[in-house]
Amino acid sequence: MSSARPAHEERQAPDPPEEDRHGEGPPEEDRHGEGPHQGDPPGEGPYQGTLHPVPDVAGYLSGRWRIERTVHDLRTGTEGRFHGTADFRPDPAGGALLHVEEGELTWNGTAHPASRTLRLRPRPDGSAAIDFADGRPFHDLDLTAGRWTAVHPCAEDRYEGTFTVRSADEWHLEWRVTGPAKRQLLRTVYRRRPD
Repeated sequence: MSSARPAHEERQAPDPPEEDRHGEGPPEEDRHGEGPHQGDPPGEGPYQGTLHPVPDVAGYLSGRWRIERTVHDLRTGTEGRFHGTADFRPDPAGGALLHVEEGELTWNGTAHPASRTLRLRPRPDGSAAIDFADGRPFHDLDLTAGRWTAVHPCAEDRYEGTFTVRSADEWHLEWRVTGPAKRQLLRTVYRRRPD
């Protein structure tokens, strides 16, 4: 895939890797991020600002959210944007929430419909396991401190995601992608919809 396009298929709303067809083994987690990444503009890193602790990830995320996402290809300087919604709703199969995103990705001046589905499996301690739609593991999520960093290997690429909860109605997600052919930064703001 050309490095001028995002690391995701056009029909995928970018954030996680493109269905990780090559990943092996469980993802790693690093709960102790220590500040902004090198190269972040002042005040724009995922660790800036007040944190909002979340004792129950599934309870917090349940419902509908508006999404605004930027996708930066750091090798080419190309930028894309995704606008849409995220719906965290009960999985008909039981025991989980489906995370369904739908919207429009604009890349190189062309808009494409985009969607993706993940599955959030709550744990008794308030954390959750996040899986791809087909059941393969993606990463863990624990927001009891208001922030979580997950690392997911995908073949030779490394995806590092930082989840930051700003308030009861807003959270941010930043994915940094590094690998032999990719160097991308994806920043997303989720705001709770009143409906």
